[in-house]
Amino acid sequence: MSHEADSPPTAGRSADEQRLHELGYAQELSRTMSGFSNFAVSFTIISILSGCLTLYGFGMNTGGPALIVWGWPFVGLMTLIVGLAMAEVCSSYPTAGGLYYWAAKLAPSNGAAWSWFTGWFNFLGQVAVTAGIDFGAAFFINAFLDLQFGYAATPPHTILIFGCVLLLHGLLNTFGVKLVALLNDVSVWWHIIGVLVIVGALVFLPSEHQSASFVFTHFVNNTGWSSAFYVGLLGLLLAQYTFTGYDASAHMTEETHDAARSGPRGIVMSIVVSLIAGWVLLVGITFAIRDYDGALASTTGVPPAQIFIDALGVTGGKLLLLIAIGAQLFCGMSSVTANSRMIYAFSRDGALPASAFWHKINKRTRTPTNAIWLAAGGAFVLGLPYLWNATAYAAVTSIAVIGLYIAYVLPTLLRLLQGERFERGPWHLGRWSKPIGVVAVAWVVFISVLFMLPQASPVTAKTFNYTPIAVLVVLGFAGVWWLVSARKWFKGPKVQGSPEELAAIERELDSI
Repeated sequence: MSHEADSPPTAGRSADEQRLHELGYAQELSRTMSGFSNFAVSFTIISILSGCLTLYGFGMNTGGPALIVWGWPFVGLMTLIVGLAMAEVCSSYPTAGGLYYWAAKLAPSNGAAWSWFTGWFNFLGQVAVTAGIDFGAAFFINAFLDLQFGYAATPPHTILIFGCVLLLHGLLNTFGVKLVALLNDVSVWWHIIGVLVIVGALVFLPSEHQSASFVFTHFVNNTGWSSAFYVGLLGLLLAQYTFTGYDASAHMTEETHDAARSGPRGIVMSIVVSLIAGWVLLVGITFAIRDYDGALASTTGVPPAQIFIDALGVTGGKLLLLIAIGAQLFCGMSSVTANSRMIYAFSRDGALPASAFWHKINKRTRTPTNAIWLAAGGAFVLGLPYLWNATAYAAVTSIAVIGLYIAYVLPTLLRLLQGERFERGPWHLGRWSKPIGVVAVAWVVFISVLFMLPQASPVTAKTFNYTPIAVLVVLGFAGVWWLVSARKWFKGPKVQGSPEELAAIERELDSI
């Protein structure tokens, strides 16, 4: 049953604000987003032109065309199941805290502990996904600069560009709030038209294409492992990394109209549209491959750039590269937005070191400025190992997948344990809730183990997958801090005050 039916909105207050007050929070953020804008943020962060293209070379080595083309719809379907389970919970609790707030409310006991660990995994995953997106953009920008100006694609150059991209996204989110909202809406069309342009160019302009049997059945294993089955499973990372970040729709609910319906719809639609458009993109690029080994050995370090150039010539290749770079920059910008809202909400509840500092709202722009810079700075730190470890990028993407998906599925697990006690929001799954939840939990357990495993053989300092280390450092830090100190004072999401106190906070912000 819808909550809106239970308590009519108080005079002068929307149903959204009323529900937020029931959840214990004042309307501090500016509620100006439409349902389409909410969908746009998640669709932009999934960003098929970022994830599919930046890990395409990984896919070429780890399973090849067969895995690239068939792994996508399979992983997309499993992701949709996870997204449906999340969307149902989002409808009940439309708040910027998202996952860790849900965990606190759904846990039968020890809600604070469930909330704490969900929040820390979400924080790790969000920072890693921001790093992965902007790092991917840095690779592609470096490839373009190499083709255009001979600026070689070396690790120090890539890290420098990575830092500049993060700086740009931090500045945009700090000063250009209205611009960011507008760019998110533009981004949807950029992605959809961009995919059509790239695929159209690769289908109609080259004089020859690969055979259907090559695209749909050819298997490649350049990992050093002998088990084709194991390599095939590792190759699923390409798709699973791309399908991340759609929790952004939940984090933006305090800024969205009709949040209890728009948030869940944003989650589900962003996955469905990405699933269809991403498959078209991957099939189109794979048909266009001229020289498989040549693309992998490309001096730019970005196989799709070489595939574009081989198919269309240097000028055409550069134009397609620019379309991809534009999409990746939109994607990173949205990722910093969503990440900062999660940090804002988590520190509002005192869960990060120096929480009071990270929770500060810029009174003029009504955005969490300090949280924005923590998101950007944390992402930069995660990317630095690339200077001495060539496989660091695959590790960053694995960290993003594991951190985010554990945080995605903990509320789903708790929702399953609640059974009939769960209070449904206006958007729910009905009798499908339990089977969908069970499959979602099982899938996340599987991929969390899979993406911690070594991705290349033999395992050396240069090929080591440092994902387990990053996950253990965060889990260890959060776990030790919980046992030593936080369990005494962290009670889960804090309520900001009585209805009168919430109204006073809002009046103060409105008067500025």
